[in-house]
Amino acid sequence: MFAVTTRASRSIATRAAPLLSRTKVTLPDLDYDYGALEPFISGQINQLHHSKHHQTYVNGYNTAIEQHAEALHAGDVLKTVELEQHIKFHGGGFRNHSLFWKNLAPVSQGGGELPTGELLKAINAQYGSIDSLIGLTNQKLAGIQGSGWGWVVKNNENGAIEVVQTYNQDTVGAKYTPLLAIDAWEHAYYLQYQNVKVDYFKAIWNVINWKEAERRYTA
Repeated sequence: MFAVTTRASRSIATRAAPLLSRTKVTLPDLDYDYGALEPFISGQINQLHHSKHHQTYVNGYNTAIEQHAEALHAGDVLKTVELEQHIKFHGGGFRNHSLFWKNLAPVSQGGGELPTGELLKAINAQYGSIDSLIGLTNQKLAGIQGSGWGWVVKNNENGAIEVVQTYNQDTVGAKYTPLLAIDAWEHAYYLQYQNVKVDYFKAIWNVINWKEAERRYTA
């Protein structure tokens, strides 16, 4: 293990450590009960997904940034680089899931109600109909090999609405504003849909919170 330490790097590391410790995250509360998305997503899945899987990303991220600050302070380059990979993975998992939960709503709270206003106009102009956009999104989701996410995003450079994929817990970059985030990891559906993930992709649109997507689109 090689540790490269200079007076300047020690000074930077000392300043960075307390800064990083203040960026810890907490598990966000849901806007609905675990069973409120049934029959489309079971309460058991939501409980495990939120309280176990999402919490794991919270814990992993917080641990990684704390250890990263220590590695910076020690001038341990190898450990710093290694921990940056953990920060990317767990931080991505935290952010993606935080967006995902807000993208869902019980039917009684407007889940599944189609968008209106400027978002609907933009979708119709580009895709002809909302059904065409949903079909393309489901196709992209089904095409993910392994674990990942399907996204409906706004391209911040040209204003276009696009459908993109990311793998593992990678996030969409600053080029895009995420309008919808759909989890394609097995833990999001397997207890209910088992290996027929396309049924999950079809069902989730019944509880999609388009109002949240509209808010992000016009923000």
